[in-house]
Amino acid sequence: MRAKAGISRVGNLTALSFIACAALCLQAQSGVPATPSQDSANELSVAVGKSVLVDTARPVSRVAIGLGDVAEADAISPTEIMVDGKAPGETSLIIWDTAGGRQFFNVSVRASATATSESLEAVRRELRVEFPGQTMKVSAENGMIFLRGTVKDLAASDRAMKIASSAGKVVNLLYVDVPADDPQVLLKVRFCSLDRSREKQLGINIFSTGFGNTVGQVSTGQFSPPVITANPGQPITISTNNELNLFAFYPGLNLGATIEALIQKNVVQILSEPNIVAQNGKEASFLAGGEYPYPVVQGGGAGTPATVTIQFKEYGVRLNFIATVTPRGTIRLQVAPEVSTLDFSNAIELSGFEVPAISTRKVNTEVELADGQSFVIGGLLDKRDTESFEKIPFLGDIPILGKFFQSTQVTKTDTELLVLVTPEVVKPIEATAARPEIKYPNKFLPPNSGIPMNTTEPKTPGENSAAAPPSLPVETVQQSTKPEQPLVIEGTSGYFGSASTTNPGASSTGTSSNTPQ
Repeated sequence: MRAKAGISRVGNLTALSFIACAALCLQAQSGVPATPSQDSANELSVAVGKSVLVDTARPVSRVAIGLGDVAEADAISPTEIMVDGKAPGETSLIIWDTAGGRQFFNVSVRASATATSESLEAVRRELRVEFPGQTMKVSAENGMIFLRGTVKDLAASDRAMKIASSAGKVVNLLYVDVPADDPQVLLKVRFCSLDRSREKQLGINIFSTGFGNTVGQVSTGQFSPPVITANPGQPITISTNNELNLFAFYPGLNLGATIEALIQKNVVQILSEPNIVAQNGKEASFLAGGEYPYPVVQGGGAGTPATVTIQFKEYGVRLNFIATVTPRGTIRLQVAPEVSTLDFSNAIELSGFEVPAISTRKVNTEVELADGQSFVIGGLLDKRDTESFEKIPFLGDIPILGKFFQSTQVTKTDTELLVLVTPEVVKPIEATAARPEIKYPNKFLPPNSGIPMNTTEPKTPGENSAAAPPSLPVETVQQSTKPEQPLVIEGTSGYFGSASTTNPGASSTGTSSNTPQ
């Protein structure tokens, strides 16, 4: 009889059948009843490439094994089963006898000691090739691979784990050399915003204080005309609200005019030079400006009073960046410069509040530079040409003379933003080195006490009170490389109190509560 790969077969060889029949006849003559035996569970262990022999009390009629890839069962006689280990693992063996009884075996196939030694030797050989000069030990116990030693960094630890995993499940007990300090990146940024505008105004207002026995005036309305006051028995008065107007009056003709002929040129230059230092791969930001409040009306309707909440929005010169030092030694830079100003010309009225608009110019880009190289963000141009023209109907269409009944206003603006960015890898000033002193134009008040602000004795060169150990467990080093919790500053760009009002169109009243969100 032979059972293999989970498929049982009943042998029909003449010799085995004759032996089985003879055993049944002897059992019948001895008076032993042929009742089935109870099921039983037994443990059977065998190594890969080895065999174990199982004896049965009664002749075997059928044999079945669960996983033929793990073990193989062969019936070499009516009462003997030979089990061969093929691969590490576990399976089940069931044997049926001729009396109807059956037996159960939990078969465990363990790895061969020779095969394990060969696998470990292959792992050790690869580790010596990949990590010359680094001491690593590999051992096996209970089917587990234990990796010990010291490596220089986390990348070497991961690579050693992959090599050792080829021999089985690995337990990482490596130590990692304490890594050097992360490089610091200094970002030098130069903001230059040049705003140029030119405005040209041309118009005329004609008025009469009695020319042709008529008191009156002619105006296009674009520029404020003079105000004529004529009361019976009193002299006529003329007043104007624009001091820049050209005023002309001819008493003999009782005729005058105000002329608006003005050209304006404005140049505004905004320059900011922030220098920010950040750790490798960490985000940093800079803002030179401020925050302005604006109301937000919430709720209201159906008899419910509205609530006016004050929020704050930032404006000014802003810079956000993340600088990462690559393995090639270059600096990969994500930078987002922004320049914004309050624009009251486009303001809106909201619940009785004047809310200004924001004029913004911003860029978001990612570049890669060598240490000390620079790049320029330019071409952020904003050119606008606005022209207003007004005239008096019919009179403004008369050739030549119609110019006296027309008014024009031409406004041109030209704005350009330039950003110069230079990243550099820097190191902090040593503890024993002289610190740079800031030059103030005026001296501050003398200190309240003459005691120097030194809490400890000066350090000697090379002294460090917080010296790190030469190596740490790999879990500790991995934990130290995780990012820190983000820095949360209360009161930045959030809600700063609220005020309730019964009329959404009225000003807010009440007491603000400082509850940032």
